[in-house]
Amino acid sequence: MKLNLKKFKITSKKPLPIDDFFEKILYEPKIGYYSSKDPFGRNGDFITSPTISNLFSEIIGIWLISAWEKMGKPKIFNFVELGPGDGSLTKVIISTLTKFPELNRAIKIYLYEKSSYLKKLQKQNIDNERIKWIKNFNSIKKGPVIFFGNEFFDAIPIKQFSNINNELFERCYSVKDNISINEKFIRSNKKDLTQIKTFRTLKKLKFIEFPKKGLIELNPIIKKINKLSGGILLIDYGYLNSSNSNTIQAVMGNKKISAETMLKNLGKADITSLVNFNLLKEYFLKNNLKVKKVVTQKFFLERMGIVERALILMKKRTNKEQNYMRETLSRLLEEKQMGNLFKVIFGYKNKNNNFFGFE
Repeated sequence: MKLNLKKFKITSKKPLPIDDFFEKILYEPKIGYYSSKDPFGRNGDFITSPTISNLFSEIIGIWLISAWEKMGKPKIFNFVELGPGDGSLTKVIISTLTKFPELNRAIKIYLYEKSSYLKKLQKQNIDNERIKWIKNFNSIKKGPVIFFGNEFFDAIPIKQFSNINNELFERCYSVKDNISINEKFIRSNKKDLTQIKTFRTLKKLKFIEFPKKGLIELNPIIKKINKLSGGILLIDYGYLNSSNSNTIQAVMGNKKISAETMLKNLGKADITSLVNFNLLKEYFLKNNLKVKKVVTQKFFLERMGIVERALILMKKRTNKEQNYMRETLSRLLEEKQMGNLFKVIFGYKNKNNNFFGFE
């Protein structure tokens, strides 16, 4: 099996932690999965909520308006979309905000995108001079800031550890002659071990998934929230209690593929993992943020009035359009589809605790 891993700069026989391995596969400039193709939609590898239905994006826009109101309608209000995909969500939010002129004047919208390829795609879809694309958050200096990410955290590669005789061993890959990948478990380094031990959520687990790179990504976000006030709203597929199992998964052509097929198609498949929401909650609390109750996507969207909004829109639609709306709404809300698998978490710093969607 010729893998051609040299192009991803993976040539060493030395065991490489799987988060480092998959980061190269997914994000290597110009050739990585997210750096070289449009993975979204029916012609891509997966479909996200904003591309399933504009209703999803409209509801996030409504939630954003309510958050601004809860924070006292500040004259400067920042919104950052993390990993904006093809730009569908922000495009709808811009349209929604035109109906709220006071907030429309106050808001500054930023898109945080690492992939130059996806940035070009977003600019094609969003023709608006108000949008700023950023690589860090240094330019946000005044006013509360809301960070939002839909399927952002799951795309950041994770570490995996196996507890063998009360000692943690990290899962790694070694590459031999650019032909084969061998899995190895090596003793975890002391820094990782020390950090993992600080999390109550991870204690007594036999198999640990640890989002080290994801937490590093969150650090400047949390610092900015603590400095300016605001919060971070994340929606992703994940769990509250670990099942001691490997949650890394891959999709191609909107279908899940096996681990073997994934390794044969490196750079051609989307590779993600389920998000540990109790771990995220614990991390937010450790860093001085308050956290609303973690709820399902179904709970959140219904509390925000997505069903009522859909019924209003259906009155002006043809039968065919009505059926399509029912179908897409079902996909967002059904328990066996995205409704329960996707969770919603909001970490924040603000005097007001009564943010909509969680009670």
